[in-house]
Amino acid sequence: MTSDLDLTVRPATPADRPTVERLWLMFRHDLSGFGGQLPNPDGTFRSERLEAAFSGDVDWAPYLISRGGHPVGFAFVRGLSVPTRVLNSFFVVRGARRTGTGMRAVQDVVARHPGQWTVAFQDDNIGAVQFWRRVAEALAPGAWTEERRSVPQRPDLAPDVWVSFGYPG
Repeated sequence: MTSDLDLTVRPATPADRPTVERLWLMFRHDLSGFGGQLPNPDGTFRSERLEAAFSGDVDWAPYLISRGGHPVGFAFVRGLSVPTRVLNSFFVVRGARRTGTGMRAVQDVVARHPGQWTVAFQDDNIGAVQFWRRVAEALAPGAWTEERRSVPQRPDLAPDVWVSFGYPG
């Protein structure tokens, strides 16, 4: 378990964008194992969520997660102007996983935007399945739901799993 003193979760600024872009490549690389998405010809991955998070749109909020001064992840929140916020993208580097970093970072981000929350992941991403169920139970004990929803305009993909909860409960 990481010490709260070692962990920093803060709004990402335009100056943080290069760091978040490098973390984004690791995130998309990890996800490429669940659906077989290959990089673009230039070695990047699709990045519309990254673009949206840094667009200045008041409906989005990017966060940078650091531990001991080292960038270890990010979180992108959307839906700030509607009743249900979406934890649109969330990533912690492998070296910081299973240390409490992810749980603490999610708790920090969610506490900044109280209300209804939802997050999507894929059934075949076993680590994500376990993590998001643990997060939901920690933040809304016994008061969260899980449902499968088709991916819009992608009938070739398995449905996403959506976990929803309110915080504070």
